[in-house]
Amino acid sequence: MTTSNPDIQPAVQHTAQVAIAGAGPVGLMMANYLGQMGVSVLVVEKLEALIDYPRAIGIDDESLRAMQGIGLVDHVLPHTTPWHAMRFLTPKGRCFADIQPMTDEFGWPRRNAFIQPQVDAVMYEGLQRFPHVRCLFSREVEAFSQSSDAVTLHLKGPAGERETLQADWLVACDGGASFIRRTLNIPFEGKTAPNQWIVIDIANDPLATPHVYLCCDPVRPYVSAALPHGVRRFEFMVMPGETEARLSEPHKMRQLLSKVLPDPDNVELIRQRVYTHNARIAERFRVDRVLLAGDAAHIMPVWQGQGYNSGMRDAFNLAWKLALVVNGKAGEALLDSYQQERRDHAKAMIDLSVTAGNVLAPAKRWHGAVRDGISWLLNYLPPVKRYFLEMRFKPMPQYRAGALLLEGESKNSPVGKMFIQPKVTLESGTVTLLDEVIGANVAILAWGCNPQWGLNAGQIAQWRAVGVRFIQVVPEVQIHRQQDNFAGVIRVGDTQNRLKSWFAQHDTAIAVVRPDRFVAAVAIPQTLGQKLDALASKMQLASVQTTTTIEQVA
Repeated sequence: MTTSNPDIQPAVQHTAQVAIAGAGPVGLMMANYLGQMGVSVLVVEKLEALIDYPRAIGIDDESLRAMQGIGLVDHVLPHTTPWHAMRFLTPKGRCFADIQPMTDEFGWPRRNAFIQPQVDAVMYEGLQRFPHVRCLFSREVEAFSQSSDAVTLHLKGPAGERETLQADWLVACDGGASFIRRTLNIPFEGKTAPNQWIVIDIANDPLATPHVYLCCDPVRPYVSAALPHGVRRFEFMVMPGETEARLSEPHKMRQLLSKVLPDPDNVELIRQRVYTHNARIAERFRVDRVLLAGDAAHIMPVWQGQGYNSGMRDAFNLAWKLALVVNGKAGEALLDSYQQERRDHAKAMIDLSVTAGNVLAPAKRWHGAVRDGISWLLNYLPPVKRYFLEMRFKPMPQYRAGALLLEGESKNSPVGKMFIQPKVTLESGTVTLLDEVIGANVAILAWGCNPQWGLNAGQIAQWRAVGVRFIQVVPEVQIHRQQDNFAGVIRVGDTQNRLKSWFAQHDTAIAVVRPDRFVAAVAIPQTLGQKLDALASKMQLASVQTTTTIEQVA
């Protein structure tokens, strides 16, 4: 609404439960998840529109699973190339590391090329599903303040007019140069690489070979990547003394492209841009009612394509917790687990990306010679070859503290790790992915037994209040046996035998799976009640009247 201010000028005052600064992929993912949970959201973006040129080019299985979680994966997939390999080449063209994982334990291909602007557009269009979610462009955050119960943002509109936005919470998704992080004086620890790279995106791919190739040329390392919709990306290392202006000159551009194309003049240029590799992470991800996510919290070199995907992990980790807090179903302390869980893994991904960059462009030429010799030998060792092919070097998120119960668990416990997503068979006969059954909820999955057995009405009430789904998994051949049906329990068949194998491997019967698909606890029927009470305490879940739940269970 508009109010009069006698001192300055009329100001537009916006309100929302959650304010998000930045309409990049992380902000859009957050807004979609919060929107489907009924939270009012206002996204403010300083640009006039979404960025329309390619940036990130790799999307992994975890990010696709997040897209599935907000109901948009079917619209995202047409802008991807699945099973996208990454191959490291010696200067003579020999492949010494082939990264081509063919596993799909989370329901989707591990490595995929994609066109980020088109996927961002899908997420933006997804916001139209929620009348309580809005996105305002051409709004620059000039200042903000917070109190014990609110955050107030002062915005400058497209014509210089002043607006205010008051929200319960603020999520800063405003990039590596985050105004919000800098205003909060949060240290951004790490370093900037001494070298730069020029990115050249070309339409109507003049090379058209599949996959991504990283050529470790000591003279000038380069990358050649095939992208969906006929886009080709080349990246060349900028040598000392070169500038963006000089590299963008037609003759210099021709010289660069002649390294990789027989006819460098016959190309349709989309854009070129020089960028610097940064490896930095914020000291803190939360200051009271302000939280950092994506590049505002951490930035990393591009070599493993993990900048975008780490941001997606941030968004999915934070969004479900924030939804519970905003909707009064959990205490604010739950938000502290966001930094506990995400910071260490983000740091590990930064380290991996730095290592990959050192492999591609070693500091000294003799380092490259040693690399090539060792890699040639190791490539003949099957375990080493599998290590690269299956991307076993990639540190999978594994949370050791936070909204989970790891006390008393063995070193190999699945708690804190992402749960698998195989296909399951519904009682109707439909075969679908497991997450389609879980939805945007907590799930208590039990192998062969009643997941509510041994729970009292109060415990069932407390967990149903946060949207839990009780799911019984049985062998597919048992799916139509009525004798095993239990009121308030969804029953699915283990189509691929992967769920039985998972429970057997971990010597357990029940898994409590969070909305971000991470295992919060494991149990057997006799210990489930005790585990759920401990987890509810750790997650600061609100207490619920038993009478309410009895009605819900019925």
